[in-house]
Amino acid sequence: MIRRRRPRSSTPRASRRRKRGARGFDAAKKVKGRKRHIAVNTSGFLLGVLVHAAGIQDADSAGALLTRIKRLYCWLRAIFADSGYNRMPVILACLLLGLTLIIVRRIAGGGFILVPRRWVVERSFGWFGRWRRLSKDYEECTDVAEAMATLAAIRIMLHLLVHPNRNRLPSPYF
Repeated sequence: MIRRRRPRSSTPRASRRRKRGARGFDAAKKVKGRKRHIAVNTSGFLLGVLVHAAGIQDADSAGALLTRIKRLYCWLRAIFADSGYNRMPVILACLLLGLTLIIVRRIAGGGFILVPRRWVVERSFGWFGRWRRLSKDYEECTDVAEAMATLAAIRIMLHLLVHPNRNRLPSPYF
């Protein structure tokens, strides 16, 4: 009996293509993979970033991010956060670090409403979305994903220093 070999596919199989590293699923937000948490100043410039598996709740991981940024910025006194961070782990982390937690509530009404202080973080995420390596979850390690977010923030800050009157950031080609 002669056996014929199946021709090899030019694309790798799904089992070999699977990404490694910390991954999860957040059923509430319908997010698969990883989540990014960023801390920005009032101008929208990055103070700190934390990337973790999507299965970890936002409030549980906020303490690690607050600890990171408090070590770097000891003058920090107040933190603005949305209502998802109004839980005991965040309140406890703010109490231990000497920070004041100010929860920005959503304004009642239908449709899109611009929420004060919250749009700064959303704008920063929008700036990061223009960076190709941050548009999707390409990285295997969370440390590399955090470094890519930091590099994107450095590029944005340099662009705003060099071109203070230009509003739109040119698209990165790498």
